[in-house]
Amino acid sequence: MTYVTHTQQEIADYSFDQQATSQAEFYNHLEAQAKEATQTKDPLTSRDRRIIAEIIEVEAELICTIWIDAGITVWVQFVDGGRLPFDRNWFATRVQEVKATLPETPRERNDRLSEELETACKKFGLTHGEIDWLSFSTTLYFNNRRVGFVGYNRADQWYSRQRPLGKSHTTNNIDAALGLLGIRQPVAA
Repeated sequence: MTYVTHTQQEIADYSFDQQATSQAEFYNHLEAQAKEATQTKDPLTSRDRRIIAEIIEVEAELICTIWIDAGITVWVQFVDGGRLPFDRNWFATRVQEVKATLPETPRERNDRLSEELETACKKFGLTHGEIDWLSFSTTLYFNNRRVGFVGYNRADQWYSRQRPLGKSHTTNNIDAALGLLGIRQPVAA
């Protein structure tokens, strides 16, 4: 009679391999998203980078881009390839808080003032000449006739004057500055 001896063999634990494979797939997915995000045109402005940098306490130059994954996670991609995840709701709240405290840049200031000027010009039926972006000032015209000058000073006030070297009158909004030039809004007949 022949006996076969069976020895207890260790059963391979495949759960670790499956977890490692899943983790590798996840990292590959993140790499693909990061690559796609960096290959598209950069959607971040310098102000956006300043806001994000303020939130996560890094230098703005280190931030490459951000994206939202599955509608719940905001990923911040760094220039060196690293990335950090954040809860979308928490991140959005922090963005609003930081935006409220971050001073506007000169370009943002000029964009805001330009919009105010364009709106006022349409309202009063005026046109304006070339804008001096450093001092934010321009010449105003009504029917191709010069009616005065307006600008925005360092004291954060609109000013207006009728002559190039005349006395300036300051006020808190552009409509009042145009009113000081004697310009009135057209009345519908």
